[in-house]
Amino acid sequence: MPAILGQSIFDGGIAFPVMVAHRDALEHNVATMAAFARDHGLEFAPHAKTHLSPEIAAMQLAAGAWGLTVATLRQAETVRGFGARRVLVANQVVDPAGLAWAAAELERDPDFEFLCFADSVAGLDILARHAGARPFRVLAELGHAGGRAGCRTLEELLDVVAHAQATPGVELAGVAGYEGGLKDAAQVRTYLFALQDAVEHVRVRTPVLSVGGSQWFDVIGRELAGSRARVLLRSGAYVSHDDGFYRERTPFNRIDGELRPALEVWAHVLSTPEPGLAIVGMGKRDAPYDEGLPIPRRDGVTVLKMQDQHTVVRAEGLRPGDLLAFGISHPCTAFDKWRVLPLVDQDYRVVGTIHTYF
Repeated sequence: MPAILGQSIFDGGIAFPVMVAHRDALEHNVATMAAFARDHGLEFAPHAKTHLSPEIAAMQLAAGAWGLTVATLRQAETVRGFGARRVLVANQVVDPAGLAWAAAELERDPDFEFLCFADSVAGLDILARHAGARPFRVLAELGHAGGRAGCRTLEELLDVVAHAQATPGVELAGVAGYEGGLKDAAQVRTYLFALQDAVEHVRVRTPVLSVGGSQWFDVIGRELAGSRARVLLRSGAYVSHDDGFYRERTPFNRIDGELRPALEVWAHVLSTPEPGLAIVGMGKRDAPYDEGLPIPRRDGVTVLKMQDQHTVVRAEGLRPGDLLAFGISHPCTAFDKWRVLPLVDQDYRVVGTIHTYF
């Protein structure tokens, strides 16, 4: 990659297919969400499981992020390597090896701040058994019916809260939840009200209330304004946005502002075996497909299906060797397919690299 720095991706130095990251879009998105959080009195811990990239993490931290959110302790160890001083694991943690690392890291670095979720007495007991000199700080997680983890009732949550406050090795820091799976703003408001109610039962000074996917942060900004808690937003997919799933669901469809798609896949047409049919050298190993197929950037091209190494498209006039560009849908399953992405300017000149560590 350094050998082609300054060259266009079309100059012959890069093999296709390739996923590129657009520098201007990444910088715009990072600045936009940092400003949103700041303007709404929120602290921001962007979910780094989207990208697991040191270059992008550095951009987010430089823009004022409180720290980084991750999903697992393996990811927590990775982002510590990126220089994150504060890490939130947005999950109940039960892995002995990972907890041993976290306990040792807390003891090694007195300035390291570590938070994780807990939604059961059993989960708290696991944390306590693996705690070291410093306790694990936990957020009691409140879920909702049909959701994933989290206590289903306030009564269950209060049992977790009481046990955390009575158990050596853990320290209650606040409450957490995830609203991203809810269907509409009314459901989100109801859930946020329940989270705020839960915070009122937590007797800690300046409790943390952590929420946030990338679909409802506008509702969060309105409903949690003025909360007595420190509201810690965890949105992650915003950083590269997309041309599909999040393009349709971003809150900036409802409020002022915009996010810009930053990822794009380029691939050659390999074959045109039938009139109007073309086989493109990009497949499931190269682009996400779980939340929608790639989006052609050329008019008249329709993606029919994807295979491991091929994409079948309907189009007229294509010839073997033609290059096609595709936007992606769902960035959280895009970055993990590439260890290195060229970072490009508006003219597709390579201005840097984005590395990923999945």
